[in-house]
Amino acid sequence: MIKTFLILINLVNILYSSQQIILVVSNNIDSSVAKLECYEDNGGKKIFKTMDVNIGKNGLAWGLGEINLPQNNSEPLKYEGDKKAPIGVFKLTHIFGYEKKIKFKMPYLYANKDLICVDDSNSKFYNKIVQRKGNEKSFEFMKRDDHQYELGIVVEHNKQAQKGRGSCIFLHVKKSENSSTAGCTAMSLDEIKKITNWLDKDKNPILIQIPLSYSKEILKLYPQIKNSGLLTKIMQ
Repeated sequence: MIKTFLILINLVNILYSSQQIILVVSNNIDSSVAKLECYEDNGGKKIFKTMDVNIGKNGLAWGLGEINLPQNNSEPLKYEGDKKAPIGVFKLTHIFGYEKKIKFKMPYLYANKDLICVDDSNSKFYNKIVQRKGNEKSFEFMKRDDHQYELGIVVEHNKQAQKGRGSCIFLHVKKSENSSTAGCTAMSLDEIKKITNWLDKDKNPILIQIPLSYSKEILKLYPQIKNSGLLTKIMQ
C-alpha cells in the first residue's frame, strides 16, 4: 500500500512539475518521420512552429521512461540495435555539443575527443556518457566527424541500464533532410538551437514521443497540451 502511494506521488510530480514539454508524434508505429512541438507552462503555451523531424529507420518501439503507458502487447519493445526510436515519456537531462564554452539553462557536456556513450550491454557503463578509458568494447564517440552531434539533448531512456533495452538516445542534428536515425530524433541545426536555448532544467523538461494512436492516453495525462493539433487529430 505504501509503495503504491509513493508511485502515485511520483506520477503526480512528473505530471505537474514539468513546465516544458517536447511532443513528438508520428502517424504510426512504423513511420520514420514525425512532427515535433514545444509547450511551456501548465497552460500549454506553444513555443515555436511545428517542426518536421526524422526518427528511427524502423519506426518506434516501447522504451523505458518515466511512466508506464498502457500499450498493445503486439507492439515491439525497444532493444539495442533495432533502429527504433523509443515510445514513452522521458526526462531531458543534458545538452551536449562540440563547442567548449557555451551557456545554457541546462547542464552541458562538452564533446571532447574522449567523450563516449557506451552501448555495450555487458559493460557497467552501459547507456552512460563517460570519458573513454581505452578498454571499452562498444561505444560511440560524442565528437563525430560530421555535424550530427554538433548540438544535442540527452534523453533519459532506460536510466536503470537494463541489459539490451537500448542506449544513447538523443535529440540531435539530422544527417540530411530525409535521413532516418538509428533510434534518435533528428532535426535541423537551427531548430535544435532554438530548443536548446529554450530548455531550462528548473522547468523539468520532458520528451513525450508516441505514435498517433496513443494520443488519447497522453491527453488524459497531460491535459495542458490539449490544443496540440498533433494530438487532437485522433479525437475527430
